[in-house]
Amino acid sequence: MKHHQSSEKTLCPSSRPELPESVAFGVVSGTVEEPHVTYLKKPQPITEELIVLTAPVTPAEVFRTASPCATNKCQHFDGSHCRLAQRVVEQLPLVEDKLPACPIRRDCRWFQQEGKAACMRCPQVITDNYNASELVRKVSMPTAIGE
Repeated sequence: MKHHQSSEKTLCPSSRPELPESVAFGVVSGTVEEPHVTYLKKPQPITEELIVLTAPVTPAEVFRTASPCATNKCQHFDGSHCRLAQRVVEQLPLVEDKLPACPIRRDCRWFQQEGKAACMRCPQVITDNYNASELVRKVSMPTAIGE
């Protein structure tokens, strides 16, 4: 399988729903202690209607959203790699034993960079997780370039 690297199409799988061109590609399910993302068959554009449906919580507590990778405008990007994807793979436990059916995989920055190791950990990543474990908090903190 060939990974295509068309940068205008590379998606960040951990972006904010309020960013331009955001799409919901998963719904957060599971428990507060162990949230789990269930992937949609097809990414859905983030619309005002969708945002209203999530009230009173934030859209990022309900959906995993993707938007075009911001590369150097992102605190996690070191100029060539996504450090968040790297930390997810290095530090988070596996939560899947087979590749989850994900609608954005072929365009996903994490998959392009880290391969299926990122996919096997991805379902535990929740953008707005107010009950995140210490490990999840540590992994999601941007680190200084060169660490």
